[in-house]
Amino acid sequence: MSLQRRWALALIGALMTAAGALSPALAQPQTARLVLGMVLEPPTLDPTSAAAAAIGEVVHYNILEGLTKVNVDGKVTPLLAQDWTESPDGRSYTFRLRRGVTFSDGKPFTADAVKFSFERAKAEGSTNKAKKAVFNNISRVTVVDAQTVILTLDKADPTMPFRLGENTAVILHPDSAAQAATSPVGTGPYTLAEWKKGSSITLAARADARVKPSIQRVTFRFINDPAAQVAALLAGDIDGMPRFGALQSLKQFQGDRRFTVQIGSTAGKGQLTINNKRKPFDDVRVRRAIMHAIDRQAFIDGVLEGLGRPIGSHFAPTDAGYIDLTGVYPYDPAKARALLKEAGVATPLNVTLTLPPPAYARKGGEVVAAMLAQVGINAKIENVEWAQWLSGPFKGNFDLTIINHVEPLDYAQYTNKDYYWGYDSKVFDALFAAHAGTTNPAERQRFWQDMQRQLTTDAVNAWIFNPSQVMVAKKGLQGLWMNSPIFANDIAAVRWGP
Repeated sequence: MSLQRRWALALIGALMTAAGALSPALAQPQTARLVLGMVLEPPTLDPTSAAAAAIGEVVHYNILEGLTKVNVDGKVTPLLAQDWTESPDGRSYTFRLRRGVTFSDGKPFTADAVKFSFERAKAEGSTNKAKKAVFNNISRVTVVDAQTVILTLDKADPTMPFRLGENTAVILHPDSAAQAATSPVGTGPYTLAEWKKGSSITLAARADARVKPSIQRVTFRFINDPAAQVAALLAGDIDGMPRFGALQSLKQFQGDRRFTVQIGSTAGKGQLTINNKRKPFDDVRVRRAIMHAIDRQAFIDGVLEGLGRPIGSHFAPTDAGYIDLTGVYPYDPAKARALLKEAGVATPLNVTLTLPPPAYARKGGEVVAAMLAQVGINAKIENVEWAQWLSGPFKGNFDLTIINHVEPLDYAQYTNKDYYWGYDSKVFDALFAAHAGTTNPAERQRFWQDMQRQLTTDAVNAWIFNPSQVMVAKKGLQGLWMNSPIFANDIAAVRWGP
């Protein structure tokens, strides 16, 4: 063989090797990639160990899955469970699990993983935010066989299928649950590819996923500044923002044919949270004064561009059985000043208003502080980052703070004496127990409404708004949730279209 021929063959071989090395990238079109903007960075990737909704926005349904799925319309369907049956007394649920499901490390998903995850969630020392409301009510987890598990409850809970579709009930890998905060191993269609702290998290589709997603690689970028959100969308740095925060710029995107804007509903309860354990807020008259000091509609119009509804208790209008209690404490500064005087509070009362990064809190804090000033409460604003909020106000170290509680049906937190607002009421506890202990629909509805009224009577917090969800995305991006019955981004359902 001539030297020239050997060179030619070597060159062909090198080119074929290079082509083979490049083929995966060439085979992956740009439409297989996605960059989404998020307001907050999750403090951890284990939703069973911390309260931040931002965790579920990244991992829920993507990396980690539960027995059931809460869909965009709020309906509950099977996920890791193939189906389930409920006993006549409502105190037992039998789940048949899907066959052939594996964790991303290749190990099979079985009933043992369910038992492990739920017993871990209710164990002493568990920081699962649903521990008291959900897992403490599970008296026994019985593994019948690899594909069958029975949950036995102390008290009937018809909301259990919904609860098991929340991110607090995801199934963790028994061998690696301890590392789930930074390296979660789940049954979902994606795995963690990269976490650039302070910047972004990237997920990659599993080659062996049972559901083949169209999006092969998704990056969540953290942008809490509203102006930066607008700039990132206009520059094409992100493809969409499922929960867009720069509402003052919404009309700009509604008038731009390059973008799609959708406005939907949420289960959020936006509130001025009050530390019930601190003086003078331990006096219900002071808390009621704060309620009367706030003009809910003015807040919604000025902070949320009108995209929200006033609320008067810790329940959202999307909740079945919701009653409108905003009329109990109408905006009445004179009444607020009279209640403070009746409580013996000398004005001006100096307090601290701690604000996390979201625009509804930072911008809303200025509005609320101005309203409080009108009744003699001088609120000094303290802006903190999300991690600081979780380690400060959320641990009970605060006077007042503004936060949107996005978890659905989370009224059980008012029975938790250690929860950060420090509410302690035997009356509410009794109503909660009665509600949980009956299977009669009419009685459940009555107790449900009585719980709403009791929270309002006690003015535990100053409830202000139920926000709308605003989604802005490049035209052609399909499948992002319009509504948020829970906070999640189901990327396997997302695709690029015409």
